[in-house]
Amino acid sequence: MMKQAQQMQERLQKQMAELRVEGNAGGGMVTVVVNGAKQIQSLKIDPEVVSKEDVEMLQDLIVAAVNDAHRKADEEMAQKMGGMLPPGLKI
Repeated sequence: MMKQAQQMQERLQKQMAELRVEGNAGGGMVTVVVNGAKQIQSLKIDPEVVSKEDVEMLQDLIVAAVNDAHRKADEEMAQKMGGMLPPGLKI
């Protein structure tokens, strides 16, 4: 049983490393891609959003895009883990 759990953990870690989830804010003005471990892989900012007069809005959009990507990564991993768990066992 321990060997099965270890194999499941290894599979899950591999899936987390391979997973890519995109989050965005401001109608796509800021886009963030994270992996299943929630590490940012890329960040794209529409040049039209960059303004010295409104740095605070850009900061808010980045935070919102990162949070959106993290939420989607959580959902995706929960869905993948749900299929790997024995019946009746929930996380």
